[in-house]
Amino acid sequence: MARLRLIRSTWLAEGVVELVLADPAGAELPAWEPGAHLTLHLPNGMAREYSLCGDPADRRRYTVAVQHDRTSRGGSAWVHERLRVGEHLEVDGPKNNFALEDAPAYALVAGGIGITPIKAMAEELSARGADWRLLYCGRSRTSMAFVDSVGALGPAVLHADDASGGLPDLAGFLRDLPAGALVYCCGPEPLLAAVEAALDDPSRLRAERFRAPEPADRPAGAPPDEPFDVVCGARRLTVRPDASILQTLRDGGIDVPSSCEEGICGTCETRVLGGIPDHRDFLLTDDERASNASMLLCVSRSRTPELVLDL
Repeated sequence: MARLRLIRSTWLAEGVVELVLADPAGAELPAWEPGAHLTLHLPNGMAREYSLCGDPADRRRYTVAVQHDRTSRGGSAWVHERLRVGEHLEVDGPKNNFALEDAPAYALVAGGIGITPIKAMAEELSARGADWRLLYCGRSRTSMAFVDSVGALGPAVLHADDASGGLPDLAGFLRDLPAGALVYCCGPEPLLAAVEAALDDPSRLRAERFRAPEPADRPAGAPPDEPFDVVCGARRLTVRPDASILQTLRDGGIDVPSSCEEGICGTCETRVLGGIPDHRDFLLTDDERASNASMLLCVSRSRTPELVLDL
């Protein structure tokens, strides 16, 4: 964890502020690639992830953008209403769960503040001379951060609902993708679901979520969750059916970093030394789940009576 100083705060769009962080002594910061995020530990005790959206070549500064969520649980509201230039924040990262994979072509889709990781990807792909296209959607142009810089990159379609009079043409945008092309999407859940529905092959989609999808109804006749034990070194704790592993560990005095507690950010990802997890997250790939090498403690459970965790 690093302690960084807020050196600049700038309004980018309606309800969106850009934060620039630097080492107080001017030291170089760890390198990052498009798709990476930082975890900001706020003085109110909350930890929140924000995608890096500056220049990866600038090793002296980290830049993130924060939208004021009117349903905020306290994270974005604190940033907008109380954070001031000159203050110091504890910061974890960068960490990348949304990295660009090698592909012959790319389609990028951003909704609202989801432009933050997508902007960095578009700039990288433009610099590479890659085959890419971008669709950036928002409620209104005044609420869309980075709209001018993204629009200047080239193959970008900007869609503001209030000016266009309707929803974006996702099917048209995603039509005729080259073989092997990947689709990167960051935005609210309805946009992610619409992009997935518009694809002929959903395995092309790489997504980063703001929030977890609404849980599906439990199938009729499905067995209820069972208690199981977690073993952490010399400690053994029982996870009740109505409790998460994360909460059980906290109640037992074992502190594990966490943020979203919805299975989407990866902050509580922990190595599994024994047992078989019941993966219920929205982050790990199919291959990562099949390996059972790690799990997200906030939402996942166990398929075996015991899990041994590297804690």
